[in-house]
Amino acid sequence: MFAIDPIVLAIVALAAVAAGAVAYSFLFTQIEVERKVTSRVHRVSAAETDRGKVKDARDRVAEVSKRRKSVQDSLKQLEDKQKERDKKAASIKEKLVQAGLSLSMAKFYMISAGAGVFSFLGAFILSGQPLVALGAAFVLGLGLPRWVVGFLVTRRQKKFLNEFPVALDVMVRSIKSGLPLNDALRLIANDSQEPVKGEFRRVVESQQLGFSVPEACTRMHNTMPLQEVSFFSIVIAIQGQAGGNLSEALANLSRVLRDRKKMRSKVSAMSMEAKASAAIIGALPFIVMLLVYLTSPQYIMLLFTDPRGHLILAASGVWMSIGIFIMRKMINFDI
Repeated sequence: MFAIDPIVLAIVALAAVAAGAVAYSFLFTQIEVERKVTSRVHRVSAAETDRGKVKDARDRVAEVSKRRKSVQDSLKQLEDKQKERDKKAASIKEKLVQAGLSLSMAKFYMISAGAGVFSFLGAFILSGQPLVALGAAFVLGLGLPRWVVGFLVTRRQKKFLNEFPVALDVMVRSIKSGLPLNDALRLIANDSQEPVKGEFRRVVESQQLGFSVPEACTRMHNTMPLQEVSFFSIVIAIQGQAGGNLSEALANLSRVLRDRKKMRSKVSAMSMEAKASAAIIGALPFIVMLLVYLTSPQYIMLLFTDPRGHLILAASGVWMSIGIFIMRKMINFDI
């Protein structure tokens, strides 16, 4: 075997290192240029990616802003329409529809005239005074039928508020099961309880006449002028314009309506004592007048036979009306 001289190995190693250094010195510039080019390409690619992300984010923000502005404009329009409807006093014809009565205006005026005639005859027979009979005919002929219609409207609205959250829950379950909104409205119109059934039937009939779902729901406020109906129409209008989860929105609305009902019941229970006190105070003058008439009829009859007594009764009636109006404002709360 041949022995390798360490000096030769060292010389070979130094020659290899020198050759590598010479090669690196010649190739360093090219390697550095390629490295800078690669780094620049990566930076440009990253900048383009970031620019695309920024553009997508800006587009999303612009879309959200546009949708929010559309929703705000829709709410403003609905609020303006609501204020215009609230400013206009409902006519007798509208109240008859709101009460669920099928009476025509001619029949209503005939009933009012009949009530006025009978009250005039009854008051004239009892008192023998034409002015008293005319006053009774005016009050009963014009006031009593309208009071009855108002009472029926209030009772129908209370029934509607009791059934409306249940109908919303049925709509939520129907939409979650895959039914479209139109079919959910038809389901309420067919299977719900009155007066919710009749109101949603009008909505379905409005759609058949060419109205859209939001417009048909908005028209419900004409026959059922309640804030809860306005909330429902606003939810449907916003969903129709901006999209979103309708079932979740209706579920939230149902929960809000139930909470409003609980709050209304709580306030009514808390104000019951004040209402009882107001009723006692309002009825006390009439009770005292009746007791005085039963014990001393000649003493109390001066108020009805003497002109000064008529003046006292008129002034007392005005002050009683003012007191009853103030007490009513103090014990009634809007929720």
